[in-house]
Amino acid sequence: MSGFTQVQRNPVSGAVFDQIAGQVLDGSLPAGALLPPERILTQEFGVNRQALREALQRLAQLGLVEIRHGGATRVCDWRASAGLDLLPLLLIRADGAAAPQVVRAIMEMRAAVGADAAALCALRGGEQLLRDLRAAVADLVHCDPVGRVAADTRFWDLIVDGSGNVCYRLALNGLRASYRQAESLVHQVLTPEHNAVDRYRAVAQAIASRDAPQARYRAAALLELGTAAMSTFLPDPSDISTRGKS
Repeated sequence: MSGFTQVQRNPVSGAVFDQIAGQVLDGSLPAGALLPPERILTQEFGVNRQALREALQRLAQLGLVEIRHGGATRVCDWRASAGLDLLPLLLIRADGAAAPQVVRAIMEMRAAVGADAAALCALRGGEQLLRDLRAAVADLVHCDPVGRVAADTRFWDLIVDGSGNVCYRLALNGLRASYRQAESLVHQVLTPEHNAVDRYRAVAQAIASRDAPQARYRAAALLELGTAAMSTFLPDPSDISTRGKS
């Protein structure tokens, strides 16, 4: 038997999803393993087939399992099959704490995407975008801390959209979704970055000058403040333990 327990939560499909996803990510259900037949799973979970199938479909959409019509459901190697929409599940460990290695990975990707998007924006952004960027910087100067978070979001939305790279737009969406459940804490940690108005202004000026290398450099310098603040906030690397780590 697979060690699943009957669920009580409503909707029960979510509880079924949580149990199976947890076992896939912590390695209890390794890649290539076959899930028991639907009849057995419905008995183990104490749910009907509709709830089970809803959970399996959601797992399949995330790349955690492969449903073979008329056959068995096989566990996937999520490192090869999943996308950024899996990040929220990886971010929070079974004990409810954030996984430090995943947080670091998010910050590293955020810095890489932001710097490259700024360089592309300097090459591709139009005059309206430049005006909007200057307005976003002005908002950063004059608003309170809560408003500064919104202005920061607007600033990077403009740069990523101005880069003309839809993959960067989707990546930004995925990164934000990954930490949405801890958004207030993330913004609190990133306060040193949000307060560095001169660095935002330097990014905007480089983009306005159509200086792609300088835009990349200035954006990297700005985002490094957040990366450093988050690194200081996280536990020592020797204490790191993440879900799915082999």
